[in-house]
Amino acid sequence: MTFSLVKLIEKIDTNWKDHLLNILNDVLKNQKQNCLIEKLLEDLEKDKPIYPPLNIIFNSMTKFNFEETRVVILGQDPYHTENKAMGLSFSVPPEEGIPPSLRNIYKELESDIDDFVVPTGGDLSKWSDQGVLLLNSALTVVEGRPNSHQKEWMFLTDAIINHISNELDNVVFMLWGNFAKNKKHLINQDKHLVLEAKHPSPISANRGGWFDSKHFSKTNQYFESKNKPQIDWLLE
Repeated sequence: MTFSLVKLIEKIDTNWKDHLLNILNDVLKNQKQNCLIEKLLEDLEKDKPIYPPLNIIFNSMTKFNFEETRVVILGQDPYHTENKAMGLSFSVPPEEGIPPSLRNIYKELESDIDDFVVPTGGDLSKWSDQGVLLLNSALTVVEGRPNSHQKEWMFLTDAIINHISNELDNVVFMLWGNFAKNKKHLINQDKHLVLEAKHPSPISANRGGWFDSKHFSKTNQYFESKNKPQIDWLLE
């Protein structure tokens, strides 16, 4: 069973491949985690539609090498309807409509970043190209069943977050909503910047705590203080 997951990782053409194989090897030393991943792989082999397509579940790690990771934006799980999930948290293919949470992300960017123009689409690949890891805590989901693979993926993605924290310096982690905030213990805050806010979903954002959080400008101010290049958040 684990061989199938290894084969998916081996197709990654950045050095994330080596890091992920090492992380997976450590995770599978725990029998409980091993059983959960085997259950996940059994689900993937059934006829139920799974999103995103398996060949792009590690899409967020194909855009840059591990040591080029600069920002981590943590989502919960992929979109669970056809054609929307693309292996990048919050992002959708250019031809798809913009989901509500992403619309609120754009609204915040419009007030936070000079010259930001709300784009007509929801593809965030330009951020990925700059070392922004758009990571979902679950890398797959069953059609129409939100969080259906959360438990199975959590051990691996938690280990990824912790690995980034241990191996790199001066990474910005954006934790939006209580689910993401619960990952804070995985991050060494002495050498990384952790930014927390409410989730940008309409139900959460409209209650306060998302708008005017200014995570995007705070990220660039942090990089400026470290004499590092800023992120170009503009999408058009």
